[in-house]
Formats: sequence, C-alpha cells, structure tokens
Amino acid sequence: MTALRLFHTVEPYPCSGLLDDPLLLVRVRPTGRSLLFDCGQLHHLAKRTLRSIDAVFVSHAHMDHLMGFDHLVRHTHVSPRPLHVYGPPPIATRIANKLAGYDWNLAEAWWRTIFVHEVHKESTEHHRLAGADGFRAEYLGSKPRDSAVLHADPLLTVEGVLCDHGLPVLAFRLTEAEIFTIDPEALVREGLQPGAWLRELKGRWKNGELETGPLEVLRSAGRGGGTETIDDAAALYRRLRADRPAASIGYVTDIGADDGNLRRLRALLTGVSLLCCECTFLAGDEAKARASRHLCTTDVNRLVEELRPRALLPMHLSKAYIRRPFALYDELAPPAGTRLLRLPDYATPRPKLLTELPPFDPAGISR
Repeated sequence: MTALRLFHTVEPYPCSGLLDDPLLLVRVRPTGRSLLFDCGQLHHLAKRTLRSIDAVFVSHAHMDHLMGFDHLVRHTHVSPRPLHVYGPPPIATRIANKLAGYDWNLAEAWWRTIFVHEVHKESTEHHRLAGADGFRAEYLGSKPRDSAVLHADPLLTVEGVLCDHGLPVLAFRLTEAEIFTIDPEALVREGLQPGAWLRELKGRWKNGELETGPLEVLRSAGRGGGTETIDDAAALYRRLRADRPAASIGYVTDIGADDGNLRRLRALLTGVSLLCCECTFLAGDEAKARASRHLCTTDVNRLVEELRPRALLPMHLSKAYIRRPFALYDELAPPAGTRLLRLPDYATPRPKLLTELPPFDPAGISR
C-alpha cells in the first residue's frame, strides 16, 4: 500500500496484510528515519528499511506482536545508532530474555545500544542493553508518568495508554508537530500581501521567537501598499494562522470491548486522522471476541462512530476467515467523512513447498 496523503511530516506504511501479524512502519520524511508499531513477522522488509528504524512501539508481548524483534536485531545490531523500545510490562524482561538466548562473544565496541522503556500506569522503567556488552540488561531507574507522552521530538509526539487484553496492552497515538500555516483569506482580511516578511515570521515561529520584537509587513494595494511595523508578531500570527489540526495516527490492537478500554481510547484517539484498528472477528462471532478480549466488526463500527477518524484501516483479522477475508469490509460501515481503507489478505511472501525448491544433486557438487 502506498503512503496515505493525510500527513505533512510522516508517511505511514502498513507492512502487513489483513491476515498477517499487524505491522505499521511510519517514515519521518524530513529525517528519512522510521518508527515501527508492533514487531511481528517482518522478514519481508529490506535491510535498508529495517536499518531506518529508531524506535519500536510494542502493544504487548504476544508472539505475533514481538517475534520479529530477533530479525530486527539480526540485521541492525552493528548499527551505531541506539534503538528505543516502548512497551507494557513485562517488556523489559521479554527483550532481555530474547537477547540472552544468543551468544555474543564476538560483540564489538561500536554495536548499537538498545534502550527499553517499560510503561506502567504511573511510571516508566528504563533499561539499557549495550551491544558492546553482549546486550546484558542494565536497569537505569524509574520516572513518574505525568502525561500520556512516551516519545517526543521536534517533529512528532507519541502517546500511549494502557488497556486490557487479559494482560497490559498499549494503544498509541502519533501526532505530528504543529506546522506553520497561513490562511489566505485571513491575509485579505488583515489587508496584507505575501512577501519576505512571511519568511521572517515563519523563521521566528520555528525558533520560538515570535515575541522578540516588531515585524515589518507588506500592506496590500487596497490598504495603501508599502510597509508597516507590527509590534505584536505573535498576535498577528494567531490571526493569520489557518485552522489545521496536527495530523495524527491511532494504533489499536488486541483489546477487549469493555467500558474501561473504550473510555481510554476515546480520551486518546478522538479525531485522529488515521485509525489503524484491529478487527479480529465478524459480527456473528461476537461471543468469540468477548471470550478472547478482541474486537469484532460491531465494536469497531461503534468505536469509529465515536472517534470520527478521517480514515479507518482495519487489521489483524482472525485466520478463521482465511477463505473469506474480505467479508470484513461488508460489515464495516464508517460514518460520513471517514474513508475505509483496504489491505490485501497477505503482504508477506507465501512459504515455499518442497516441490518448488530445486532438487539437491550431489553429482553437481565440484570436488
């Protein structure tokens, strides 16, 4: 699937099919780096793609959401860049046990360090696993959580809330940083015309310097033309700014449709631009969804009606529907203004049968 054109800074790429392990890669366009949401099967991704990943946000440690971590380390452990992993408890133990299952006697000093951030309800525990030390786990301490923010940089923020799946599960929201936007109609109302002053205004905004002093603007011909000094550049930008909410991505998988989970999702995800949401069962199997703490199409329709995303990407359909996966789309009915996106049934390569492999011919081996 090509990147969705809802965003300014990021490009989301669903790297899995409807029946595959859920996997969402988000490329950060200005840096060329990436974030990964969940880490199931990813052997089909090129090494160049894997090496672009700076952070992995793991919903929980079930095998279909974490088994690809070994593959990720296999192809990126010699990178000098650190890798950050965020997940619910006991993600630090799970990652440490995975890496402790291998021998690292040939480790080099420049190998990457993995930082694991284990998210609890009221705190985050931080761990370091240095490649140069054979990825031996080291506890760095705990910090209180005073907000939902897990990761932030000048280009985006990732928030997470703990939900229930019979064990702690994280739901995520990625939000782009605010961008500099000017409403052309507001320029007309203010009697201004574009010019170099707008570049200066943008530079001040970018550097957090809107309050640093007066700004010379260019008046439109209907207002006499020429330049004029504006004392309050910050107030001017507030009047000129286009009303464009920052674009965002919601990522939800493996949660039960109980009141507590739905309340947390409403608080985190209302109004997201793109909602990537598990839809594991069809409506007729609602009892199975309840028993396994998953969502069915009835639940997703109700959730989307409340959250009102601009686009909905259902994922993580049960393999019980392997012969009719696209029946899912017949049962989903997003409200007006929400576009329903479709995945192929599989994005991962089909395993080969023995009959498709070249036969072994001992006679053809040179001596």
